[in-house]
Amino acid sequence: MHRIYGGASMTDIVVLDHKIHGLSAADYAETLRETLPEYNIQLAKTPAEKERLVNEASVATGYTVEPELVKQSDTLSLFICTFAGTGHLPLETLAEQDVDVESASGVHGPNIAEQVVGYILTFVRRLDTAWQQKQRAEWNHYQAGELAGSTATVVGLGPIGQTIVDRLSAFDVKTIGVRYTPEKGGPADEIIGFDSADLNDALVGTDHLVLACPLTDTTSKLIDEQALKLLPTDATVTNIARGEVIETEALISALQSNDLRGAALDVTDPEPLPSESPLWTLQNCLITPHNAGHTPNYWDRCAEIVEHAMQTHLDNV
Repeated sequence: MHRIYGGASMTDIVVLDHKIHGLSAADYAETLRETLPEYNIQLAKTPAEKERLVNEASVATGYTVEPELVKQSDTLSLFICTFAGTGHLPLETLAEQDVDVESASGVHGPNIAEQVVGYILTFVRRLDTAWQQKQRAEWNHYQAGELAGSTATVVGLGPIGQTIVDRLSAFDVKTIGVRYTPEKGGPADEIIGFDSADLNDALVGTDHLVLACPLTDTTSKLIDEQALKLLPTDATVTNIARGEVIETEALISALQSNDLRGAALDVTDPEPLPSESPLWTLQNCLITPHNAGHTPNYWDRCAEIVEHAMQTHLDNV
């Protein structure tokens, strides 16, 4: 039987030691203590500590949890993942043991949205050109564009995609959101599904294509040679989803032929990107090492998610 929270000496929440974006789980535990002072929060670093504390705590939080620990615990009733996705978790075991699961969905919204806007502004205002000229000590004027009045299609309207739409809207950009269930609506000016005809129509009028969707059978190689040819030649492509959402060879070909203004890739296929990949040397391709998710506010946002999850879970106990 699961224990009710608030024991005098028993652990309420155990933080399973892990690292995300180079951040320390000890800092996460301390942030949780500051946010939830009414709970006993412990950090489990060693296998022995994990076994003891998971068998004592009502809530565990971390990147993942071993199935054996879940099966052994009579107290665990909630696991809060510090990662937006949960596909890597032993979900079947957690369900069998009546352990609820929450994710850190939305924790990346502000920082990734800012990076996406940065990518797009770099291309629109031709800051990449300025940087290249600076490297050569060249003082040459060039023409630049404006973001206002353009159209951006954001594939994926989860918390990250919605934040991207919000930030782009502030620049007077028309936004089209693509989601599995368009009837749910969203903050974009127009919402469509993954129907090929609707998506193709959107791509033809898209100045900036942003991929912020999960990798599924539907989205794998979604942006292939045909999709890239539908985009205007001055369009940009930004991928902060998964590398496999774009057909890499087709993207390389489009960039080499100047069929696109540019591409910004925080994720690649394969990943890490091999040093021999042509993407490294293309002047119209910006590459960051899957770094858009980094933010100094990561643990603060995770703590807010834990706080909300705890309250919701308590209401259901």
